[in-house]
Amino acid sequence: MYKYLFGPVPSRRLGMSLGIDLIPKKVCSLNCVYCEVGKTTKLTTDRLEYVKYDKVIAELKIFMSSNPKIDYITFSGSGEPTLNSRIGDVLNFIKENYPNVKTAVLTNGTLLSDKNLRQELLKADVILPSLDAAGQEAFKKVNRPAAGILLQEYIQGMIDLRKEYQGKIWLEVLFLEGYNDSEDELIRLKEAIEKIKPDSVQLNTLDRPGTVEGLTPLTKDELQNIINFWRFTNVEIIANQIERTTISSYRNDVESAILETIARRPCTLDDLYRLLGIHINEINKYLGTLETEGKISTKSLERGIFYELMHK
Repeated sequence: MYKYLFGPVPSRRLGMSLGIDLIPKKVCSLNCVYCEVGKTTKLTTDRLEYVKYDKVIAELKIFMSSNPKIDYITFSGSGEPTLNSRIGDVLNFIKENYPNVKTAVLTNGTLLSDKNLRQELLKADVILPSLDAAGQEAFKKVNRPAAGILLQEYIQGMIDLRKEYQGKIWLEVLFLEGYNDSEDELIRLKEAIEKIKPDSVQLNTLDRPGTVEGLTPLTKDELQNIINFWRFTNVEIIANQIERTTISSYRNDVESAILETIARRPCTLDDLYRLLGIHINEINKYLGTLETEGKISTKSLERGIFYELMHK
């Protein structure tokens, strides 16, 4: 079992994606109300070698020695990957040793105001930053940032990245009803996106319970109305979870293991991680599909969100 690698996991955007997790759960620069991984336990902007470079490389060498069929190696996981001070070194190792495999960095984008970090990421094929709000009130309400993160510097970091970076930038915006979907906020977001100039804008909404109760996702029609309001030509709604089952990397054995475990007793995400030894991000991908298919349901209890078989 790998400690720092997970997957490959099914992804419509990235195909067969091997994940690299450079951050312990749950170290992040934001404490987003919608986060499926859970509440941030260490809210920080300090860049440190949270996971040792040598340990990551050792696992990567073992995994890649079997010549696996993967489309991307993706930096993501339990927290904000750019907080790891050696993300650039890992990226360089991949590019030097596995030049035929593309790389992607999933980031909340808050640290891109750091020029040194932007330089570290230049070799990535795709960078997928997030921007859920361009107004201060909505930013604090949705993302709950660490002290010292200034919204305008956050946005400027992505603007500067676009000037320096030759790869693709796919900007993700996650909407919640009553949080960041007002007309004023949509106008502010449109203005910010016009300055960032991403190659594509991908709209998302709540998939499963976040860290705050009572969150309401937007419907597909409401997301489409945002696209119509913005009038951008490069905006798409991220595909429904159920479409993952058509991707070649979708593993029925993982789905079966999750269902068999939940059938014995309801489990939290952390329970499934400990029982199955599968990375939290990988489990999350399958939970989304299983819930969309009506095979499982959720219940909020004192210890957290529990997943259980759907009662028929």
